Amino acid sequence: MHDRATASWAGPLQGIRILDFTRVLAGPSASLALADLGAEIVKIEPPGTGDETRLFPPFRDNVSHYFLSVNRGKKSIVIDLKTDAGVALAKDLAAKCDVLIENYRPGVMDRLGLGYAALSATNPRLIYCAISGFGMTGPLRDRPSFDIVLQAMSGALSVNGEPGRPPSKLGIPLGDLVGGINGPMGILAALYERGVTGRGRLIDVSLLDGMIGMLGYLAQLAFFTGEDPKPQGSEHPNLVPYGIFPAKDGSIIIACLTNSFWQRICEALEMRDLILDPRFETIEKRRDNRRLVNEMISGFTCQRTVNELVELFTHHQVPHAPILGIRDALAQPQAVAREMVVDTDHRILGKIPIVSRAIKFPGDPQPVPSAPPVLGQHTDEILRDILGFTPEKIEELRASKVVA
Repeated sequence: MHDRATASWAGPLQGIRILDFTRVLAGPSASLALADLGAEIVKIEPPGTGDETRLFPPFRDNVSHYFLSVNRGKKSIVIDLKTDAGVALAKDLAAKCDVLIENYRPGVMDRLGLGYAALSATNPRLIYCAISGFGMTGPLRDRPSFDIVLQAMSGALSVNGEPGRPPSKLGIPLGDLVGGINGPMGILAALYERGVTGRGRLIDVSLLDGMIGMLGYLAQLAFFTGEDPKPQGSEHPNLVPYGIFPAKDGSIIIACLTNSFWQRICEALEMRDLILDPRFETIEKRRDNRRLVNEMISGFTCQRTVNELVELFTHHQVPHAPILGIRDALAQPQAVAREMVVDTDHRILGKIPIVSRAIKFPGDPQPVPSAPPVLGQHTDEILRDILGFTPEKIEELRASKVVA
């Protein structure tokens, strides 16, 4: 809907405008991914509080860390959707957008008059992505969901943790973040389809579906064996050695996926005789002798520092990694070289570090993402530039508390 040639290139979605009714994490992570690809994100927030995550501590100068984490590169407009005028304003914006994303419970947007059927009647090119915990159909469609609930119901939680102990949830909120993967994927496919058909479509993204889809080989293993896979800790059910090994001053990860890597590990450990040892010559035999393999490797690694092991395994091209904390991970040379942390200017906080785009497009300028917006920061700009409202009209809406 925009002239790509008139704007500075920031991604392949430059010129695509997205109306964002999302809040908290699953939906905002989806619009964040599209913002990183160059789309213009118009985030509609309720008056007073805005996105609920603006109230999640800890804060700095009353700005939430949580909101900052998933709202870079977006514009914020405050509209009171409890008013008829506010709903009418949202409909006007939807008529000017390529995509709408929402993550309310199924039926909420329909009751507001902002469902797909109503909006596509006036904008048939609109792609409408509804993200919810359980999707638009099924017995749980109306049930609220949270990350840990989705991890539990998908089976993912059941395989996470140490053997013989109760399972534990994943450290990252993948139950929500899967919406930021499948939502954009569906939207990009629909944009391609629209280029052929000229019409948009409704997309139904279930977070539970997404988590089940991420079970990968664990689902197939259950089909094969007729048994539930059990927690393996950091080990792999079939690959050995694979996991965490002790060092003098910490721990290190070693991963052996093939027989060629096993040979390299034996050479690095100065145990070349193990290469031809019949007890360890196949993946299956190493799995069956898991305890012995792990004991031999641990006996070697515990006598050396993490840095010594990193140097040794790097020389022998053994898949390995030190276990980094979040701060060290963000500061490591690879992340620095890839510009995964950049500084941006926030309206209240001034210059702040943020995580940058995960997908690069070499050969074109890729500006630093704009800072996450303060509440309603772009209200006037959006009403003026997208809907063509005069200053007087904007002031009228503000006086009637339709916008803020």
